[in-house]
Amino acid sequence: MSFQIGNRKIGDEYPCFITFEAGATHSGVEYAKQLVRLASQAGADAVKFQIFDVDRLVSDKQQLFTYKVLLDRESGQVEEVQEPLYDILLRRSLSRDEWQTVKATADEENLAFFATVGYPEDIEFLQELGCHSIKIASSDVNHHPLIQKAAQTGMCIQLDTGNSTIGEVEEAVDLILHEGNENLIIHQCPSGYPARLESINLRIIPTLKQMFQVPVAYSDHTPGWEMDIAAVALGANLVEKTITLDRTTRSVEHIFSLEPEDMKQFVQTIRNVETALGRPRRLMTDTERQKRLATRRSCFYKTSIYPGEILTEEMFDYRRPGYGISPSEAVKLIGRRIRRECPEGKQVEWSDVE
Repeated sequence: MSFQIGNRKIGDEYPCFITFEAGATHSGVEYAKQLVRLASQAGADAVKFQIFDVDRLVSDKQQLFTYKVLLDRESGQVEEVQEPLYDILLRRSLSRDEWQTVKATADEENLAFFATVGYPEDIEFLQELGCHSIKIASSDVNHHPLIQKAAQTGMCIQLDTGNSTIGEVEEAVDLILHEGNENLIIHQCPSGYPARLESINLRIIPTLKQMFQVPVAYSDHTPGWEMDIAAVALGANLVEKTITLDRTTRSVEHIFSLEPEDMKQFVQTIRNVETALGRPRRLMTDTERQKRLATRRSCFYKTSIYPGEILTEEMFDYRRPGYGISPSEAVKLIGRRIRRECPEGKQVEWSDVE
């Protein structure tokens, strides 16, 4: 199944859709706009943010959240940090006017604009913005009223599934489809900041594709991009990777994000992998067919042969190049009578035999 998002299509017959997540790492409107421009320069297809009312969303402003930060690039030394979730989310909070500015920047850069939402009012705002896709966070996979409201917009729905059972995913998918919205992408989204390797479970990507017959994405919460390459190789139709200006920033998700000098290489690596994956069938050009003959073999005479002799297998040797009769056709020569003298080492020709 495939459908249009912005100016790109997503599905098995199209290149992997690359989304850069900027919502978790920006700390203000100018930072957000800078990440949008960097995503565009790198060749991404979309940029994603998180739009919510932090005062409404977080009831306990002292609730602590634990994550890791990078202390030293060379040694890889990290520190585990705890701080109130409210403070983390407040750093990402923008006014509606500021979000309009960020969306306008994405439009200028020809990037699709995605956002995770927290409340029905946020969905209405995304409609006003002209957002290209609504994302439902893993924590809201059972928030059926929110999912139903998002599905009713007709926009592409991206469903995160971290820490969800297949049953919960099925219920959410059924709810979206019941609203007549088939523009659905399911995300394999491992939990953790960064995610533990044991929790990533990339092999579920083809399982989800087979079960739900919709595009499947991988949201990466690990440093580097090895997991993204593996996801693409397993058939992921979209990859989502967090970006930052500085991985050593003391805030959540920066530790596994791409920095500006890595973003373009990330995109190019994904495109190179797609090219190398090729097609399910083995195809060969005429040039390749001809070139391979240089290293293949042909039938040659092991000894001198005279008119009237009957060819046997022992009379042949097999040597490069392969421009003559191939070893696979030698059986057609055995038992045939020679019509002319052929010296030792001569390449066998069909005209040699009766």
